[in-house]
Amino acid sequence: MNCDQTATSMLSVEQALAKINSSTQAIAETEQCDLLAAQGRILAEDIHSSINVPPTDNSAMDGYAFRHQDLSAGQALKMIGKSFAGKPFIGQVNQGECVRIMTGATVPSGADTVEMQENVDAVENQISILSSPKKGNSIRKCGEDIMQGKLILSAGQALRAIDIGILASLGISSVKVYRKLKVAVFSTGDELCPPGTTAKASQIYDSNRYAIISMLSQAYLEVVDLGLIEDSADKIKQAFLTADQDTDIVISSGGVSVGEADYTRQVLEEIGNINFWKLAIKPGKPLAFGKLNSAFFFGLPGNPVSAVVTLQQIAMPALSQMSGMRDKSTNLLSAIAAEPFIKRPGRLDFQRAIYWQESGKLLVKPTGPQGSGMLTSVLNANCFAVLKREQGNVKEGETVDIQVFGL
Repeated sequence: MNCDQTATSMLSVEQALAKINSSTQAIAETEQCDLLAAQGRILAEDIHSSINVPPTDNSAMDGYAFRHQDLSAGQALKMIGKSFAGKPFIGQVNQGECVRIMTGATVPSGADTVEMQENVDAVENQISILSSPKKGNSIRKCGEDIMQGKLILSAGQALRAIDIGILASLGISSVKVYRKLKVAVFSTGDELCPPGTTAKASQIYDSNRYAIISMLSQAYLEVVDLGLIEDSADKIKQAFLTADQDTDIVISSGGVSVGEADYTRQVLEEIGNINFWKLAIKPGKPLAFGKLNSAFFFGLPGNPVSAVVTLQQIAMPALSQMSGMRDKSTNLLSAIAAEPFIKRPGRLDFQRAIYWQESGKLLVKPTGPQGSGMLTSVLNANCFAVLKREQGNVKEGETVDIQVFGL
């Protein structure tokens, strides 16, 4: 057992993430995934285009294709055929000739310009151009969207819907992705009871597990719900040992403080290696991270808001990295405090807040009481006001960093 965290020393978020990154590594196992099942999965290979997109010069308009040099003669052009998308005109456009062409159709050999049908006077198979288009007008060039050999997507990115569309446009039907990271989740606490049952006078409903599992509902993760574990060292130990055999990560909530019935930390000290367990973060100071025999673990605090904040700020970035995702930095925006924020120096504070735009400026205010047991403080928020570790109270009109979320 090695615990390098003293009672008076608290790691910063940056130090905690650095320790996690140095202790873990991304999974190496990959699998082939059908394109329609690949959204949200982590790409395990670079994708280069094997084709040009579009594959040929094609028309951007319904109109007529002809040689630009023939416009200077001012003569009527003879229509010698038609070119449709998927059914190109086979032949050569020579002097004084043109081809009726539809949007997306291949521009026939010899033609270098297209004019839309609205600017053309057509009588039977003779046309006159009523405008003065530039050479190359309304032609989409071969490869102007994607050139053959171009790097399109890089390993380590989570595939979005538009990425799936791009891959399909290249004729790709499946891609290599990293296997899903398997994550076990359970809650502890005799004061908890599951939703759908009748709570006793001294009980509250287990909201943490439901919020955590919902936040972990990512395509690159496979979540195993171990349920609600009673406050028993033996039961908690068995839950960790079972998860250690079957999963990559174990996430628990509750029992990582120093209370008499806080068994989670005691069990982890017995069967695992705690890397750290105190962070200079609010809410969420008691957070344990370390390793069992095989699986890594995150022991989240029991207070609901603390569990949500530490999962989002600490565990989720770590899970993304371990899933093979490239570094994904969090963008902070600057806003003006429309109301004061109350804060004591000492911990990085993620206060629940509401931001909006007014007269071209971003404004922000707290949602109200910031108790770590009040999930409604998150429910009514659309961002965190990120108040620096040594920062004190924020006055109305001062600048505040905000982190927008969709929790």
